[in-house]
Amino acid sequence: MREVTRLGWAELDIILLTGDTYIDSPFIGVAVIGKFLVQAGYRVGILAQPQTEADFTRLGEPKLFWGVTSGCVDSMVANRTASGRRRRRDDFTPGGENNRRPDRAVIVYSSQIRQYFKQTVPIVLGGIEASLRRVSHYDFWSNRIRRSILFDAKADYLLYGMAESSALALANALRDGKDPSHIQGIGYIAGTIPEGALELPAHTEVAADKNAFTRMFHMFYANNDPLTARPLAQRQDTRYYVQQPPPAPPQEEALDAIYELDYERDVHPYYAEGGVVRALDTIRFSITTHRGCYGECGFCAIAVHQGRHVCMRTEASILREAQRLTAHPAFRGSILDVGGPTANMYGIECARKTTTGACRGKRCLYPQICPEMPINHSRQLKLLKALQRVPGVKRVIVASGIRHDLVMADDKHGKRYLDAVVRDHVSGQMKLAPEHTEPGVLAAMGKPGPSSLKDFREAFNESTRRAGKNQFLTYYLMAAHPGCTDADMQKLKTFTARTLAVTPEQVQIFTPTPSTYSTLTYWTERDPFTGNPCFVEKSEKGRVRQKEILTDTTPKNKARLHQNPRR
Repeated sequence: MREVTRLGWAELDIILLTGDTYIDSPFIGVAVIGKFLVQAGYRVGILAQPQTEADFTRLGEPKLFWGVTSGCVDSMVANRTASGRRRRRDDFTPGGENNRRPDRAVIVYSSQIRQYFKQTVPIVLGGIEASLRRVSHYDFWSNRIRRSILFDAKADYLLYGMAESSALALANALRDGKDPSHIQGIGYIAGTIPEGALELPAHTEVAADKNAFTRMFHMFYANNDPLTARPLAQRQDTRYYVQQPPPAPPQEEALDAIYELDYERDVHPYYAEGGVVRALDTIRFSITTHRGCYGECGFCAIAVHQGRHVCMRTEASILREAQRLTAHPAFRGSILDVGGPTANMYGIECARKTTTGACRGKRCLYPQICPEMPINHSRQLKLLKALQRVPGVKRVIVASGIRHDLVMADDKHGKRYLDAVVRDHVSGQMKLAPEHTEPGVLAAMGKPGPSSLKDFREAFNESTRRAGKNQFLTYYLMAAHPGCTDADMQKLKTFTARTLAVTPEQVQIFTPTPSTYSTLTYWTERDPFTGNPCFVEKSEKGRVRQKEILTDTTPKNKARLHQNPRR
């Protein structure tokens, strides 16, 4: 409140609650929304990781609405491992101990607001947890279909996706006393189905019938493109969850303005007293170049949250941000990452998609790269060179994962891009995410086959030799994805040992998160596109065993390794 008084504010218009500590950074959603609304003239406060009544009430009650988010990660993913055990560490909490974010944080925070403020102003849900749970969804931790989180939280509105424009439109509507139900990117509760809305199968139906749940998910997924989506409605109890289509992807200038707000790039002093926040280490001196991803991996929620459109910033804006980084007192010359969900999608997008929307029933990169996708790394090369020339910048690193198949598909600039990254922009290792090598598993994931990986590895090693560097590739791999058997993991193990010459360390067990096709397959045990049965390893013991096969920690693998130490 001292800050509120110092700003000359008599009251706050909006208060945002988050399950993360407050890091004022363009990588932190609650900071972006807060800065964006302040720039538009609204008085915004942020409560980070509130626990007690004093925490929830210390800024009073806002005039317009409460904004509630679990933070940068779904609270169940942040708090629980793939085996359901409580995580001990939390990189978004001061001191690192995982003791500040409740399970199902969005629901808990909304309930506590109602407890302390009774008949209060609207409660608005946002962020990744709300976005991916906005319709009926499979919840891995309770192993059942849960209804829309808007109903379970007893909130008033839900803003899905990145939500800057939706949040501003909602604030304007509430300020002016207007009905916000027309706002793009909003979800709300209604007694009837609005005219023109597409009705999804009801919650009671999809909770009882896996085929109905599959139909619902197809309809939901197909209506996430801002150029073609229809309003959706789904009966939850006696009422309906209603969702307007997403807002148009931000143009370059709009995205520039968002990322050029006056971020402190630090933990707020009020929370910094609690200890070190490890998440700050990777984001403080990193730069976002774009949003969205057209990769559409089956297990990834980006298509439903950020979208399949890659929205890019201008080079001039990115360079201005780099110049501001050099003025930060803690900056030591290295920009630790330049990228987005996939680093090398900057500057590459399909012209047809930007005018008519993403193709229905067709992916951009799977089963092969669409011939209409203009794979061209020249804009990225130009940007990296320009960043290297910014006074005060000694090193520019590309730490975001790259799509190796895109590099190999760019006959004109792919090799130059790889050479440049290897020579100047790798910090000892380059991260790739092939996830698997077996055709059935890759088909379930929507990922490319191993041939482009092998070609890329050879090209990377050759570029590394020419550059005189001691660098290597690291591989993100996955166990227990739908369609994956123990035999598939054994084959993946053989491939990594013989072809990649590594014993993998970065192996994750598939965690079914809401609103992905992989999670749909996990729940139904059927291929969602063909209806054919699909093997799914659901036992905790079996899921752990699949990971151990790859990491050589099962007794059988240990014995074989001892007999043949050359492996």
